[in-house]
Amino acid sequence: MVSWDDIRELSVAERVQLVEDIWDTIPASAEDFPVSEAQRAELDRRLEHLESDPQGRPWREVLERIQSAE
Repeated sequence: MVSWDDIRELSVAERVQLVEDIWDTIPASAEDFPVSEAQRAELDRRLEHLESDPQGRPWREVLERIQSAE
């Protein structure tokens, strides 16, 4: 088993690659991540709120606003 000390000795690029490798082992299927009834109810509530009062902005608009503030 690899220790935290071993990981800390890796370069930043090596640690990023390690994280990517670990991430790739996580299943992408929704069935692998069960959602409780309480979680489902909360997600439904949030979706209903978003649909009734949309407050989001397109990514491009947000990026342009951030860049213009620099």
